[in-house]
Amino acid sequence: MAVREMLSVGVDIGTSTTQIIFSRLSVENAAGYFSVPRIAISDKRVVYRSGIYTTPLFSLERIDSDGVQKIVEKEYMSFGCQSRDVETGAVIITGESARKENAAAVLEKLSGFAGDFVVSTAGPDLESILAGKGSGAWRQSMEKDCVVVNLDIGGGTTNLVAFDGGETVSTGCLDIGGRLIRVSEDLKVESVSPAARAVAEDVGVPLCVGERTSAEALSRITDRMADLIARAVGILPEDGLLRRVRTPGSSWFSPPRRIRYLCFSGGVADCMSSEREDAVQYGDIGVLLGRSIKNNGALGRIAWLDAAETIRATVVGAGTYTTSVSGSTVSISQQLLPMKNLPVLRLTAQEEQQCFDGESGALAQRLLWFQRQCGSEQLALAMTGLANPDYRQLKLAAGAIARAWEESMPSQSPILILLERDMAKALGFAFQGQTHRPVLVLDDIVVKEGNYIDLGQPVVENLAVPVVGKTLIFG
Repeated sequence: MAVREMLSVGVDIGTSTTQIIFSRLSVENAAGYFSVPRIAISDKRVVYRSGIYTTPLFSLERIDSDGVQKIVEKEYMSFGCQSRDVETGAVIITGESARKENAAAVLEKLSGFAGDFVVSTAGPDLESILAGKGSGAWRQSMEKDCVVVNLDIGGGTTNLVAFDGGETVSTGCLDIGGRLIRVSEDLKVESVSPAARAVAEDVGVPLCVGERTSAEALSRITDRMADLIARAVGILPEDGLLRRVRTPGSSWFSPPRRIRYLCFSGGVADCMSSEREDAVQYGDIGVLLGRSIKNNGALGRIAWLDAAETIRATVVGAGTYTTSVSGSTVSISQQLLPMKNLPVLRLTAQEEQQCFDGESGALAQRLLWFQRQCGSEQLALAMTGLANPDYRQLKLAAGAIARAWEESMPSQSPILILLERDMAKALGFAFQGQTHRPVLVLDDIVVKEGNYIDLGQPVVENLAVPVVGKTLIFG
């Protein structure tokens, strides 16, 4: 069986730190010689880890994009590769960095520099999943067949994700992190985020920029932050402050059943696992927050798992778990690939049924509406598909989709379809004679409304296409 190796990069621009990893992904046909092809990523190996850099900033509102690029260039040189060698991966901006004025421009610049099929991505829910996979919580949940919640606590946010038997069942994000209050060596307050100020007011601790505070006062704040994390996980009941510190654009975390284990990653997790005498060693509350979490009795009611990665969890997730490949069959016309930043329109079950009944009117209206919403002349249509479609259903669906595209989409827009079920090749054949547009149909792809996707060049004798799903949410 042919094995194809792809070099992947992960670049994480966080609130406090910036990191890069390189990994190798092995893609192969896992089916037998006389079986339908089943293309899958069979192995993931991290082959290079950068140092941990302080994220360069021009100000509290702007990232130093040239400074970040110099870090990336330096690490590419240290690893011994160029951007053309990198085939997949992600440049991800996390925490408070995603709310900087120039966050989107920084991502766009770096993803263009880092490689042909390296994507830029933001969005707290996706960050939660990547950190949970990078920390090993996802694998532990799968192997132990239980609910594991990963809490990735960085400089600006706490990303939560619950895995149940390896399946992602809930995500969320809180504005709780070690860098939300910055102090000098003599404990003068240098900056306070809005979320941290809300917590400080709740516990009656005054914080004034330029004035001195105390480790005891800061500990009262971090103790309350640890309490809020316990409430977010569901160990304690919710309160009003919890909703005030929810990260804008994130989902509300709600685990579906009893949690078996907690797993902690992120920079603050490092502070939990080591004894540091200096409470403000990093000029912030990270050490104190780590102590508060470690000593929180409510969080201690649930068993803890050791994370495979702590401070590097998100960047490892970005470099090794962003890419999937289309499953057993694909249908590709002309040279469409690669393609980037395609918004996903997800059909409801009723809308899908209308397509398989040959009705095009409702889909045409949805396409027009979606174009106005996202401002894009290209999109990917996501469907579940049928388990055992017959030839008539395929022809009716292809005809309905082709007519809707002709009625609603610009003439240069190809027909792009993502299916969960294994029917891409059959549906692709059904478009023959029904449209002059290029058609690309992929199966074994699960995406949600509001996602964006990037599609790479076909691999393994054109049997599969690398796909990266992402969210684009900036503050």
